[in-house]
Amino acid sequence: MTQMLPHELAHKMADRARSILQPYFRTRIQIQDKADTSPVTVADRETETALREMLQHHFPGHNIIGEEHEQIQQGGSFTWVIDPIDGTKSFISGMPTFGTLISLQEADQPILGLIDIPISDERWEAQRGCGALYNGRSCHTSGVTELRDAILYCTEPDPFSPGQLERFNQLARRVKLRRFGGDCYLAGLLASGHIDLLVEANLKIYDVMAMVTVIEEAGGRISDWQGQPVAGPDWDGSLLASATPQLHRQALAVLQGTGA
Repeated sequence: MTQMLPHELAHKMADRARSILQPYFRTRIQIQDKADTSPVTVADRETETALREMLQHHFPGHNIIGEEHEQIQQGGSFTWVIDPIDGTKSFISGMPTFGTLISLQEADQPILGLIDIPISDERWEAQRGCGALYNGRSCHTSGVTELRDAILYCTEPDPFSPGQLERFNQLARRVKLRRFGGDCYLAGLLASGHIDLLVEANLKIYDVMAMVTVIEEAGGRISDWQGQPVAGPDWDGSLLASATPQLHRQALAVLQGTGA
């Protein structure tokens, strides 16, 4: 029997997640609050369980990090990072911008990322060095290089500290358009050139790892607000993603308080 390749399994996992999530969408589903007060549903947990079972069947020696269950550490260099529903608040509100995030790291470096938006039938994927794809076709960031021409998005400002909110507002005053809402859908829109800047805070590793490969392979840049890699040992949960290196440098300067 031929071994399934990681990117092939990622697609199978996304298809499986869709089959579980779509019947639950816009139904009266039971909602619970986790210890950090964020909501979780049976759909979150059922989906992650199914994805973990697929991973353990096809790659039993790989590590697994997920949002809803304990980490599985096998001691190897490959780690899957999964978020069954990125945007649970949107999911339970009937908003179709939630998605499933699947990524693979080798020695802590992301090498594969997949963002699946089940309700709109949209999927972004990337493997390191192979470019990014949107529904199977090559996609690229917008190429915008100046803040004054940029469209800025943020899922919601609530996670920002007072200092972060002030710096975000300073950035927002320098761009062409600022909007809120979107969850992981925003990363896909950036990779396809529809928006130019994405700024977030208080994220976890499972929120971001799939985005890294997709955005970078589409031509964009992604880091924390200090310009360091997201999910690194000193990561504070902040995120800045930009369409181009030039735009990224300008946005970083504002978020760090050094921009004009």
